[in-house]
Parts: sequence; structure tokens; C-alpha cells
Amino acid sequence: MKLDHLGVAVRSVDQALELYRDGLGLAVRHRGVVEHEGVEVAMLPAGDARIELLEPTTPDSAIARFLEKRGEGLHHIALEVDDLEAAVGRLRGQGRRLVTEEIQIGAEGYRYVFVHPSSAGGVLLELIER
Repeated sequence: MKLDHLGVAVRSVDQALELYRDGLGLAVRHRGVVEHEGVEVAMLPAGDARIELLEPTTPDSAIARFLEKRGEGLHHIALEVDDLEAAVGRLRGQGRRLVTEEIQIGAEGYRYVFVHPSSAGGVLLELIER
């Protein structure tokens, strides 16, 4: 298991890129929209991990609600696992709460599931499998 990325909620990916790309020199490896999540994403490699900028594309998306409640900032931590089904099975066996019961497909085609903050020490935790 390894840290894959940190998800950062922003009001504007373009404005955030002024810092991360233009100011800090990070390259954009992927940019696109995840329709079922209602977000535009930009992935920027940072060492062995990445920073994922998340801008809402719909007013009812999870990122839009996050920005409304908390403002811009760290949204989630993502860990890469070798076997997502096995990891989900272990978590369910422990009675851990998932945000959605089904495994989803993410921006770069990876499979993922979110572990609810109430089951992860107050942190929204994303588990991904490439």
C-alpha cells in the first residue's frame, strides 16, 4: 500500500494551477471531467505521489457541498491497494462505513471506493486500484 494522491477541493482548477503549475512548476499529467462525481480534475505528479485538484461542475456535487461547508482545502487522502475487493471486504468485515457500496471508476480509469470519515479517524479516505 502506498500514498497515491491528496485530493484538494478548489473553486477553480485554472486559478489553482497558477500556484501548483505556474508558481511551483508541477506538470499537469491528466485533466478531465468525472461526470458521475460532478467534478473537473487535474492530476499533478509530486514526487512519488500526486496532487488532485477538484473543481465542482454541478452545484449538487460532493465537492460543491464540501466547498460550501468548509471552503477550499484538503478533501481526501488516497491510498493505492493491490486488491480493492479484498480491502473492501476486510473493511466491511470490521463494520467500517463506505461512502458508496459499489466500486467506482475514476478520472484516469482506476477503480476506487471512499471510506467514510466516521470510520477513518475523521478523514475521507479513498482506496484505489490501478
